[in-house]
Amino acid sequence: MKKTGWIIVNGNLITDKFIDYAKMIQAAAQKQHMDISIIKNNNLILDLSDKQPLGLHNQTYTLPDFVFFIDKDIYLAKYLEQLGIPVFNNSSTIEMSDDKIQTYQKLSDTGIPIPHTIIAPKIYTTGILSDDYLQSIIHKLGIPLVVKEAFGSFGEQVYLVHDFEELKELTNQLQGKPFLFQTFISSSHGRDIRLQVVGDKVIAAMERNNNQDFRANITNGGNMKPFNPDPKSINIAIAAARAINADFAGVDLLFGPDDSYLVCEINANAHIRNLTKCTGVNIADEMITYIERKIK
Repeated sequence: MKKTGWIIVNGNLITDKFIDYAKMIQAAAQKQHMDISIIKNNNLILDLSDKQPLGLHNQTYTLPDFVFFIDKDIYLAKYLEQLGIPVFNNSSTIEMSDDKIQTYQKLSDTGIPIPHTIIAPKIYTTGILSDDYLQSIIHKLGIPLVVKEAFGSFGEQVYLVHDFEELKELTNQLQGKPFLFQTFISSSHGRDIRLQVVGDKVIAAMERNNNQDFRANITNGGNMKPFNPDPKSINIAIAAARAINADFAGVDLLFGPDDSYLVCEINANAHIRNLTKCTGVNIADEMITYIERKIK
């Protein structure tokens, strides 16, 4: 009997990148003779009193054998899990990966190397950080330093701050948002490594370089080339993915001093087109093969 699956995407965020990602996964599943559908999250009606998701106009759905979740709709992911459907990645992994503060707390707790990181105190809709507090941050981390909002994608909501006045202005703008401060890793200015973890393996890796920006993301104008990961980078990437209980993840490593690596970010829903194009490894095929093994 054919295995069935859903690929969940956000119906209010239909961009070429997300659709391309979904279609890559769908094509890989179809090659392995799975019956798989792309479904928008806002086409599902979740009635908590009825353990059966409905579609628009009372359309009924036959529940799938698994769900590939390309979204951050945590409530939907949890709902599907409560119905007993395996969700890849699971809701808690997506939630932790989406929140950089939670991610760094987990990595720190498990002894995985990260840049020196300080969590900003919670500020409600009004209120600013004192000059003494900001001066203490500069004293601790040095200048320039990095400020990251807890929630953001594609290298956005990440800022390089060069002096006290810039730091004060930025933190004032971030009132009401969770964010953190980090040491700027000058040895990794405009360059990092993306390693794709599937299960307990790194299946592909690329180095990203950007001469115009401190962030290496391709979205910000960076370029890419295949990277041959050494055992140290492989072990850190696998440990990072395992720390957030990810079935698969794009782990970004910074080049630290003295040939060290530091985890910059873990992407539970990393887009795979660029990495597939750069390395020639079909990431989607590897993911579907992994899911097929898990659901058996």
